[in-house]
Amino acid sequence: MAGTPPDNYILPLTKRSGAALGNEFSRLHVLKSNNQISWLHTLLRDVSTSHGDFVFNADRLIRLVIEEALNFLPTHDKTVYTPKGVPYEGKGFNKGNCGVSLVRSGEAMEKSLRECCRSIRIGKMLIRHDDDDSCKPPKVIYVRLPPDIAERNVLLMYPLMNTGGTIHQSIKELKKNNVKEERIIICTLFVTPDSVRHVCTDFPMVRILTTEVNEDCALHFGERYFGTDK
Repeated sequence: MAGTPPDNYILPLTKRSGAALGNEFSRLHVLKSNNQISWLHTLLRDVSTSHGDFVFNADRLIRLVIEEALNFLPTHDKTVYTPKGVPYEGKGFNKGNCGVSLVRSGEAMEKSLRECCRSIRIGKMLIRHDDDDSCKPPKVIYVRLPPDIAERNVLLMYPLMNTGGTIHQSIKELKKNNVKEERIIICTLFVTPDSVRHVCTDFPMVRILTTEVNEDCALHFGERYFGTDK
């Protein structure tokens, strides 16, 4: 049953395909749409979804993004032996990867990363917008990064890219710490076309992995995930 529209209901925004942007920015990757992803998006946008269901299904969508992001990390050939002594030619991940979550919404993505990579190091950044002057760029309030981050590939975790300002500032901070653009993979769930252009134009070697390009960026995500929307 469809959820009851809120009092401030407006005409729904049409989903925008990432294909055109993908042609413009080759390092933008949108997960291939299928029934499961569409269903998860529907649940996460439905005003009537309970907090428990929201968190459960948000974690599922995050896991899909993190799993796909691992495909962009460098690997090497590796031979192992089965219990029967038969050699198996496979792959192993190179050392030197880490995650960086942007507080607070990005912390929702840490669980999935740790489930995939149990010993991975995770840094944090807190970036805030000026409430009195929205025209000012966001400020970096707190940074805690692995000391050798310049030698690592970075999974930068933040579920929303609305204007791209927060991600933009975090990339600048990573570059201050000598992280190369091509080593940064943005793991996100919802992006707008404007945010992609903002980030990719200034940082063309950064990779963006998302589940959907849409004018509606699901700004409620953090509050609903952490249960502070009431």
